[in-house]
Amino acid sequence: MSVKPFLDYPPLKTIIEPFRVRSVEPICFSTPEERRAALAAAGYNPFLLRADQVTIDLLTDSGTGAMSSRQWAGMIASDESYAGATSFYKFEAAVKDIFGFKHVIPTHQGRAAERILASVAVKPGDVVPSNTHFDTTRANIEYARAEARDLVIAEGRQPQVIHPFKGNMDLDRLRRTIAEVGRERIPFVMLTITNNSGGGQPVSLANIRAVSEIAHEHGIPFIIDACRFAENSWFIKTREDGYADKSTLEIAREIFSYADGCTMSAKKDGMANIGGFLALNDDDLALHCRNLLILTEGFPTYGGMAGYDMEAIAVGLYEALDENYLRYRVRSIMYLAEKLTAAGVPIVQPPGGHALYLDGRAMLPHIPDHQYPAWSLANALYLAGGIRSVEIGTVMFGQQPDGSERPAPLDLVRLAFPRRVYMQSHFDYLAEAILLVHDRREQITGHRIVWQAPFLRHFTARLEPVR
Repeated sequence: MSVKPFLDYPPLKTIIEPFRVRSVEPICFSTPEERRAALAAAGYNPFLLRADQVTIDLLTDSGTGAMSSRQWAGMIASDESYAGATSFYKFEAAVKDIFGFKHVIPTHQGRAAERILASVAVKPGDVVPSNTHFDTTRANIEYARAEARDLVIAEGRQPQVIHPFKGNMDLDRLRRTIAEVGRERIPFVMLTITNNSGGGQPVSLANIRAVSEIAHEHGIPFIIDACRFAENSWFIKTREDGYADKSTLEIAREIFSYADGCTMSAKKDGMANIGGFLALNDDDLALHCRNLLILTEGFPTYGGMAGYDMEAIAVGLYEALDENYLRYRVRSIMYLAEKLTAAGVPIVQPPGGHALYLDGRAMLPHIPDHQYPAWSLANALYLAGGIRSVEIGTVMFGQQPDGSERPAPLDLVRLAFPRRVYMQSHFDYLAEAILLVHDRREQITGHRIVWQAPFLRHFTARLEPVR
């Protein structure tokens, strides 16, 4: 009796969420009148809206994701001992396995790692080069009365230009900066992966290797801001020659093999709601950082985190590197980008891994820089559909250390997607709201600041519309 062979079906093309939903959280719906009143009460600052006034919350992807059943299982089994908790050693082992650094210093989130590093290593008058510093990194460096200097490649400052690695550092400008400033005034060279302030754009391994070689040639430590290391690894795998057959874990290990340390917000590609770390190879620097950690964060084996936080991160770091998850995450952003691009909405091209960035300056050319076009666009999105986003532009980066203001190189609205939270229908809703705002863009007016803090003003500033 012959047996018929199975039919040879081709692989299916539809990319689906690589998870099932077992717990749900209700979404808040509001009327346009309610949204107008809420935004006015919040001083026209989306940061100051209450979460229950928001329908789709894309303010940040930091600490806002959904955790897995394996993470929750680890949290339930956590060890909350003050010193030497087993949860810390699981956390430490995961960090060392992926990142490879000798010393792992836990912190309550990434900005604490930045603050500790800047407090110990940065002196007044120093210069810290990077592709583009994000807001808290820049603020911690400037608080130490040093300069945070951005050296992203020219393509990274042109939203519509297509380039596979627009987050790359300009190597010639790095060399010139070292020659101009002098090695003794550069405590470390930093590289942010992916480059959040520049549209979530990745950095190539060739560029990472070259930055490392230039820094080490001059005896300067090389530090990576590793918040979205897994997404950057995926872009290297899919865009850079020679890495298609490498796993994202192998690529991540190679990335960090070129560095002397990293800061990490585990609220991003650690897939956790809180936590972070500073990882270093230098014994003396690590000793000084741990001493400051004890003063401000906690004991070296918890550093501002509970045991269950460390358990969640120990699992989440590996889940962030899962290629099925990364394929779905990047494709989700591309799905929205294709809808918007087809309708003529100006966005940063190509789309990033954790967010889609609208070009506020291009969409609202009738609003001058000093009236904050991207901020005005973010407020319009909230009024149209209850969508909370964040400006990455002049309100966030225009304030200078001396109190003056200058327009930011880019004026963007970031739609940052929490991990494993929103489904395709949410993306369709977003597209409809964005297209509605785009169709009525000429009716949008600018804003002026009526109160601001001396540092990181965008978090708490209060504004009003320009009538």
